[in-house]
Amino acid sequence: MAAPLFKWPGGKRWLAPLIQREFWSSDRRLIEPFAGGAAVFFAVEPKRAVLGDMNPEVVNCYRWVRDDAAGLIKRLSALNNSADEYYRIRSWQPSSEFDRAVRFLYLTRLSFNGIYRENTKGQFNVPYGGKTHLAVVQPSSLLKSSALLKNAELVAQDFQQTAEMAEAGDLVYLDPPYTTAHNNNGFVKYNAKIFSWQDQERLAQTAAALVDRGCLVIASNAHHDSIHALYSAFEVRHINRFSVIGAKKTYRRQITESLFVSHERGLRNG
Repeated sequence: MAAPLFKWPGGKRWLAPLIQREFWSSDRRLIEPFAGGAAVFFAVEPKRAVLGDMNPEVVNCYRWVRDDAAGLIKRLSALNNSADEYYRIRSWQPSSEFDRAVRFLYLTRLSFNGIYRENTKGQFNVPYGGKTHLAVVQPSSLLKSSALLKNAELVAQDFQQTAEMAEAGDLVYLDPPYTTAHNNNGFVKYNAKIFSWQDQERLAQTAAALVDRGCLVIASNAHHDSIHALYSAFEVRHINRFSVIGAKKTYRRQITESLFVSHERGLRNG
């Protein structure tokens, strides 16, 4: 399986092999309205796909990787892996879309733990990772990603707009922002900071409409009674895994997330 280009908060590298193994069929089109790191896309390597995200920097990056990987490799290869260079690039505010893609790939490659994070002003604020042994760019990886992305339509828009592009037979993977930190303590209130409850309800309604349209729908979300109620018509799996957010093993813990699959459609051939 191809690796995602960058790490993304809430990314599903750990879940992508399960989706690829149990639900994917090569004759399907994949639609990811919350693309982020697009772990499922890179895992299943679809012949046809739609990747959407509300973050324009993510979509812009994918477009330039798809359309001019050679240019990105040339520019990134001229940059150094050092703290001075990193903070210079982090403070840079490029005006061209190509330079924005260069900046995005550089920062997500060399930031602490490869994390992408923005502050409340929308500014990338992750410190330098200090891994001076890393090459700024891996040409073979970027070229492979470019080849895969040529099969994808890329859109920067709300998830509902992307979902409306789906047709019967498509696999639609819904992975909204959510936290697992407060599953049993103030869940709705805490999650409202990153994805409102109204958006959760709108998403569940969208998922139901997609099923009615003949799509195979798979949705990741928090393991919580309020979420389960929204997807009562779906089959649910409880996925246990260890959190990888903590920098030290002693701070990592086992967490439970839910995977909702449209009823009686959770088979490889739909």
